[in-house]
Amino acid sequence: MSRIIIAGIGPGSEKDITPAVADALRDADVVVGYKPYFQYVRQFISGQCECVDTGMKRERERACQALELAAEGKNVVVISSGDAGIYGMAPLMYEMCEELNCKVELSVLPGISAFQKAASLLGAPIGHDLCTISLSDLMTPWELIEKRIRAAAAADFVTAVYNPKSHERYWQLYRLIELFFQEGRSPQTPVGVVRQAGREGESVRVCTLETLNPEEVDMFTVLIIGNSQSYVDTTGRIITPRGYRSKYGQQDSRKKPASVGQQIMMESFHTIESELKRKDLPLGHKWALLHAIHTTADFEMEDLLKVDDHAVERIFGQLKAGKLRTIVTDVTMVVSGIRKGALSRLGVEAKCYLNDPRVAEMAASQQITRTQAGIRLAVEEHPDALFAFGNAPTALMELSDLIRMGKAHPAGIIAAPVGFVHVRESKHGVKPFTHIPKLIIDGRKGGSNLAATLCNAILCFDDASQLKPGRDL
Repeated sequence: MSRIIIAGIGPGSEKDITPAVADALRDADVVVGYKPYFQYVRQFISGQCECVDTGMKRERERACQALELAAEGKNVVVISSGDAGIYGMAPLMYEMCEELNCKVELSVLPGISAFQKAASLLGAPIGHDLCTISLSDLMTPWELIEKRIRAAAAADFVTAVYNPKSHERYWQLYRLIELFFQEGRSPQTPVGVVRQAGREGESVRVCTLETLNPEEVDMFTVLIIGNSQSYVDTTGRIITPRGYRSKYGQQDSRKKPASVGQQIMMESFHTIESELKRKDLPLGHKWALLHAIHTTADFEMEDLLKVDDHAVERIFGQLKAGKLRTIVTDVTMVVSGIRKGALSRLGVEAKCYLNDPRVAEMAASQQITRTQAGIRLAVEEHPDALFAFGNAPTALMELSDLIRMGKAHPAGIIAAPVGFVHVRESKHGVKPFTHIPKLIIDGRKGGSNLAATLCNAILCFDDASQLKPGRDL
């Protein structure tokens, strides 16, 4: 019986061609393929071998020619770049052979695919479950391609993208990025951009899903988009750990493994992030929101939590610079919820004046609430503190009055008192202080647990970019 070998010749480098493929080419009477591919294999083809080369989009013609030549008794090799079974000639050869009822034996020799070569140049980005998607809609309806993109993004696959852009296909990559964000993929997801992998003019760079510029991509480019575990190491390589436990702090054996509690918290944060309505929140706002929802299991926080521009970043910057050393709270329950490890790590003290002996005396003599008295004392001693409120609207209103009188200059305000009397008004009262970074839980909702978790979000903001909460648990 006549025989055809369908061979994957790799991405383009002679070193990436397998010995089995090289031997098949040497033994061939005829090599059939797309014209530009012959430049990569000529050194393996004998002078007596016939080369049948055709142009782009002539795949069926090449398949028919190969079958006809094999029927004449010739030893035929059909070549495809990369692996012949991945967007290559192998499927079409089997289809045509059956369609034409040819008595030809077909066999496939695998090759190194473009995404494998690209991955090797990027480090180890395909260490876990992965898929490949072509953005070419020449033979696949775009509606189906879009379904596949959504599925890949939602299922947290590492995704290799073929045919990302051409002169006519200019908008599809923009849409892919949009769909990944809609399905909850983080803007910080690492992306490898490899052009002409294994060929002359090869270029390799790493960016994020947020900074990926489709205008810098062409039809010779393969993209590899990491999953939620993927990260860029200190050498600039993309690493995707084999196991999901790796994203919980175990990717580096030199680092202390995450506790069980931290692992659970990280998994919870990834779940919450995937269910947010808005995928484009600034990092500080999103970090605070994830903490708020994690504490309350209330996705209404997405509408209720108001964060001034860069408020989390600004307050954290003062902590890191050593300019902010005190957090003042309205009630002791807020202090109890602030992580002691984080306070110690940053050299910060959390204080509540409610049980100070001076408070009861001041409250009685001035006919104010004890929480109001506590804030008055706090402002006398720590006018530049971060003030966090989780219970008492009167205390928050007291701080507003002291700010207006020029006695208080808070580094930031967390306004989350809870209840039914003067609660909304107390929060509205701090909004005009635009020069002070604020996090506010609008409406009646709030609580000591919310005020504490928002403090924790600020204290551990340096873990936000990797979405690794709970370091100080």
